[in-house]
Amino acid sequence: MSSKLKAAILIVSTTAAKDPSKDASAEILKDVLEREGGGNWDLVETKIVPDKLDEIQGALKLWFTKQVNLILTTGGTGFATSDNTPEAVLPLLQKQAPGLVHGMLAASLSVTPFAMMSRPVAGVRDNSLIITLPGSPKGAKENLQAVLKTLPHACLQAAGMDSRTLHAGGIKKLESDAGIKSGEAARTHSHGHSHHTHGHDHGHGHSHGHNHGHGHGGPVRHTAPGANPLSNDPSLGPSRRNRESPYPMLEVDDALARIRENTSAPVTVNARVDRSLPGSVLAEDVKARANVPAFRASIVDGYAVVVPKDGNLKGVFPVVSVSHAAPGEGFKHLNEGEIARITTGAPLPPGATSVIMVEDTVLKTMTDDGKEEKEVEILADGVKEGENIREVGSDIEKDTLILGKGEQISAVGGEIGLLAAVGVAEVKVYQKPIVGVLSTGDEIVEHDRPGELRLGEVRDTNRITLMSAAQEHGFEVVDLGIASDKPGTLEETLRDALRKVDMIITTGGVSMGELDLLKPTIERSLGGTIHFGRVAMKPGKPTTFATVPFKSNSGERMNKIIFSLPGNPASAIVTFHLFVLPSLHQMSGIEPAGLTKVPVSLAHDFSLDKQRPEYHRAVVSIGKDGTLSAESTGGQRSSKVGSLKGANALLCMPAGKGPLRKGEKVDALLMGAIRTEF
Repeated sequence: MSSKLKAAILIVSTTAAKDPSKDASAEILKDVLEREGGGNWDLVETKIVPDKLDEIQGALKLWFTKQVNLILTTGGTGFATSDNTPEAVLPLLQKQAPGLVHGMLAASLSVTPFAMMSRPVAGVRDNSLIITLPGSPKGAKENLQAVLKTLPHACLQAAGMDSRTLHAGGIKKLESDAGIKSGEAARTHSHGHSHHTHGHDHGHGHSHGHNHGHGHGGPVRHTAPGANPLSNDPSLGPSRRNRESPYPMLEVDDALARIRENTSAPVTVNARVDRSLPGSVLAEDVKARANVPAFRASIVDGYAVVVPKDGNLKGVFPVVSVSHAAPGEGFKHLNEGEIARITTGAPLPPGATSVIMVEDTVLKTMTDDGKEEKEVEILADGVKEGENIREVGSDIEKDTLILGKGEQISAVGGEIGLLAAVGVAEVKVYQKPIVGVLSTGDEIVEHDRPGELRLGEVRDTNRITLMSAAQEHGFEVVDLGIASDKPGTLEETLRDALRKVDMIITTGGVSMGELDLLKPTIERSLGGTIHFGRVAMKPGKPTTFATVPFKSNSGERMNKIIFSLPGNPASAIVTFHLFVLPSLHQMSGIEPAGLTKVPVSLAHDFSLDKQRPEYHRAVVSIGKDGTLSAESTGGQRSSKVGSLKGANALLCMPAGKGPLRKGEKVDALLMGAIRTEF
């Protein structure tokens, strides 16, 4: 196609017509068109009308005249007395599209039998294709996803494109152009894209013992991936849950790219220059508001003088005044032949042109009470004007650039003092995101609960570990507690958390078990988008990254981030540093985002995983010769908590038969300070 197809969304809701903030469907449908529409759609208009037949028809007729290619309505398709959308649309249709209706119903019926209570309508009027979607954001999203890939073809036909030309190459070419594989609808419950089958990748993992090598046997699979058809959503019961994950396996670099693409830009706020500022990144250039120093000051203890033309100051001079660093003092004008005692940092008296160090003088006489100097002999010759004087603005001139946009304020450097010195009390910075950490699973109990564990219970090590890691990197953290393995409870917990934080980190519930509910909850209940659900890495394969549409208290629509990390402790901390931290840095304006990468030498032989690259927990040390070496923390099984002890780096180990020999070089991602060997 040479240009995009025009689309419009009609929200049918009496409630939303009175208060547009009550509508949650429009933003979700817009997101589906943008993210999953293959770049085919240009959303030209969104409108809200009440559940009234004449107003629904009026909006549709206006769009017919504008030759909108695709009109999506949402709401008013149920059995309620106020549901009038099908009755409004049907009389306007010149051709009905029962196939699209069947596709949408099939998709919804795979989720819930109550889809039979919906009355969708689809068809063509003039050059426009009209599709009615349910009023619930979740249902509207699923119905649109079920048919989305076929809609460009349908709209081109409705717009009058020659069918012979459009169908040239046969059905296989049509499917290929649309990105549809033969039989895909049957495998994915008519959702039209494989990621919408809501599978899971990894159990809560704290006690499941995945045995990732190093003396432990790995998972044994007796059939090839893809050999079994994908089954229905886990909510339909264990007999119909997925037998393998529907989410494609991404390489680590591809996963990081998706995180960068879907992490929001940093938000600018005003911040006081105080002890809370370190760690923040400047959102604008900062210029000096005053000269430093603001007055001519002495850099030594000594005597202010007026230098004669010949520079000869040898002789005895009367001390006519004293200049201390105390502010607010008035000073007598200094004349040639007079001197004034002055301390380091004190302002020069008017008329003074130089300062003689106290070491170049001798006290000659004192006042009668013996408390003050009366006369001092100066031993200096060849004195020049400006000696031992710090001129106004000699350190920093007013209006000069002192710190640039994008610079991070540290607690160990002098940035805070620099800002204070030039009179800057407030700066614009990028707001640091607030992070919420949630553990999931009925088997998880508080780590500090008194008493012995009952059979099957696991202490929650991940939550406190991840909260501490986020705080260590300077982020405010909210403890979201433990959510049980119940869909309603998990949804309620996540919705409440989205009101409090900018990013949610969860652990557990992302595998293939029937109680692993995070992915279905994010997709089906929250209307979110899962950007990846599996990563080709060890540990951490089932790591999940998603965004959820959310409306702020001010009515602003935005996407909030959810990272669902594996439940095994090592997997959780590795994936936090590898994936979560770069996203937090990006939201904070910190560049470069993520851990620092350095080359290191292996201190001993390291075995490799044959199939997946591994992020090996290690201790990196610096030797007397300045070289960096890395030593393993021991067994790397993902559930082995001991492998975290002392680790300050992740070694980026490639997949292969191995091993890598002692002395070979690999990249290390530094999580902490480098150790010293001497």
